[in-house]
Amino acid sequence: MPPSSFTLSFAGQAATDLSASIVEIQIEENVELPGAFSIKLPLNVTQSGEYDLVVDPRMAPLTNVTLVATAADGQAQCLIDGYLLAQTVHLDTGTSSSTIEIWGQDASWLMNTTEQAKEWADVTDSQVAASIFGSYGITPDSANSDDDSPTYTSDTNTLMQRGTDAQFLRRLAKRTGKIFRVYCTDTPGQRTGTFARPSTSGDPATTLTLNDMNAATVNALDIGWDVMRPTATIAMQELIASPDSTGAGGTTSDSGIDPMEAQSLAQFAGTTVTSFLTATVDSAQELTMRAQSVLTEAGWFVRCKGTADVGRLGSIIRAGTVARLTAAGSLHSGNYYVWSVRHKITSQQHTMDFVLVRNAMGASPGGGSSLPGGVSL
Repeated sequence: MPPSSFTLSFAGQAATDLSASIVEIQIEENVELPGAFSIKLPLNVTQSGEYDLVVDPRMAPLTNVTLVATAADGQAQCLIDGYLLAQTVHLDTGTSSSTIEIWGQDASWLMNTTEQAKEWADVTDSQVAASIFGSYGITPDSANSDDDSPTYTSDTNTLMQRGTDAQFLRRLAKRTGKIFRVYCTDTPGQRTGTFARPSTSGDPATTLTLNDMNAATVNALDIGWDVMRPTATIAMQELIASPDSTGAGGTTSDSGIDPMEAQSLAQFAGTTVTSFLTATVDSAQELTMRAQSVLTEAGWFVRCKGTADVGRLGSIIRAGTVARLTAAGSLHSGNYYVWSVRHKITSQQHTMDFVLVRNAMGASPGGGSSLPGGVSL
């Protein structure tokens, strides 16, 4: 099957004159890092002796760069909507070997231009995120208000920002087990700001099939698990606003995210690993969220890496979605959360290097709850 078709645009104008000559485009989507892109193009010498794209206004700093790709399923996917931030030119005596390469990041870069110190009062985390997203014309995701923090009030505990808006939201997200990212789905300019827990439910957006000569859509996968991580957290804190000297908190073993398959980390490992959390908070609710965030991050103990060809798969994998893996055995088949995708696009091919994660293992052969092993404590 043919590779995906794509439209590359600079400052809102399709670059039809450049698309056929592109050496390579790489686009990185990642749920915990800004989206990034690089584009390599050939350089030609004009009659006046200039290298054409070096002086092309489209290659100027902070030019808006977008790319929308469509696979055989007909679904348009806006893989990047960002800004040009760097450029490198390779000049060669043989002008046919000269190239220009540009780099940039997604629209979250706009949120990293100004560091500030600011006090937020009488708001929750999601209200802070909505306010910041709105100031950049970014639409907050509807799920951002789910599992919200308690209100930071003027008479108890306000929220202090020190740093850029992006740094601030990323810090808030990390300590409550949420993801902060900015992306576009299918239409450039329509940007969504996520400040929410990973969504692991719903139907898979794509299916990856292994070990079926007639239906396989990937050739090889590397899947690993690592149980050297906590499955429970002890968090205790005396609260400023509470007269109870015993404080709040206790042992938490639930991350708040449902296991994606049959065996959770604790079930698969056959034992409990407990960590101790110290955090300055002013409510039992916030303390619980901090404890759950530790378990959320630790819970992604299964990781799958592979490469898929868009022409063969017939669809485009996106970070932050759910993918289903089939024909990989009882332990490793099932749903995964797409952590990152690196798109590599040329005129002949569109491949995707992906990383999938999940917080559970499939049922063991024979229906047992775990493989033989485990430690008795």
